Amino acid sequence: MTNVQSVRGPVPAEQLGNTLMHEHVFVLGEEMRRNFPDFPDRWDDDVRIADAVEKLRQCASRGIATIVDPTVIGLGRYIPRIQRINEQVDINIIVATGIYTYNEVPFQFHYTGPGLLFDTPEPMVELFVKDIREGIADTGVKAAFLKCAIEEPGLTPGVERVMRAVGQAHVETGAPITVHTNPHTGSGLVAQKVLAEEGVDLTKVVIGHSGDSTDLNYLCEIADAGSYLGMDRFGLDVLLPFEHRVGTVVELVRRGYADRMVLAHDAACFIDWLSAEGKAAALPNWIYTHISDDVLPALRERGVTDEQISTMLADNPRRYFSA
Repeated sequence: MTNVQSVRGPVPAEQLGNTLMHEHVFVLGEEMRRNFPDFPDRWDDDVRIADAVEKLRQCASRGIATIVDPTVIGLGRYIPRIQRINEQVDINIIVATGIYTYNEVPFQFHYTGPGLLFDTPEPMVELFVKDIREGIADTGVKAAFLKCAIEEPGLTPGVERVMRAVGQAHVETGAPITVHTNPHTGSGLVAQKVLAEEGVDLTKVVIGHSGDSTDLNYLCEIADAGSYLGMDRFGLDVLLPFEHRVGTVVELVRRGYADRMVLAHDAACFIDWLSAEGKAAALPNWIYTHISDDVLPALRERGVTDEQISTMLADNPRRYFSA
């Protein structure tokens, strides 16, 4: 049996239970927070931690046993804060390693790496592998999966470098991968191509944010290549309305793809990309409980069975993390 590393330690894959496969606890620019502490909202560690505990307890009360948090460098990963939260709420939080960028690599990697001023093996691979095998910083928490991104700018040199480093770390460790993509540019297919060139097992890849698209040909092509479709932005109705998101999942289930989809919101207890007031007004459903309270009943009303829902919520995450 495979053990999956979580913030609280290893969890048997068989015990992950119902899993939301793409949620953030905090998305927070630490440099911004320290220099502009009131923008966009005043930060108070104790207040935000208490709020996160309450929101995660609400999530767990709906029968969700695990959340998978792809907050990596570029999104504000800080594990000690997550540990404080997880001490107070009975839910598995699985964390990632990797780098989130739409364009360039962080400046720390501009001059160091293969063929650069300081010509060394790719340092990102070493750092990602260390997070997986030894743990993140001095927290004792090990990353269980890898994260990279490709957005509207496409496969820039920086994006490609990170993606290939993620692929190489996967080959070395076996850790699965989640990719932030923009389905409207076909970038999920680009990510599959690059990762496959690095020897990645595409059945261990979630093509994230696939649920932003209703292009069934595109989605089926990704699934047919073996990867999971991340139907993982429920509640972000400004990007695609609720009915379209639900309808796409229903049609993919009808076509036999329940075993190729995972569900989530891509929500956060706090994200400093917008004010809390603005977020609540514009995105009232972008919360951890939306799938449990609204999406699953809508799927059932449209003929999706409990067995198919369990496949998407429990079986597929277990397979994704299993050796």
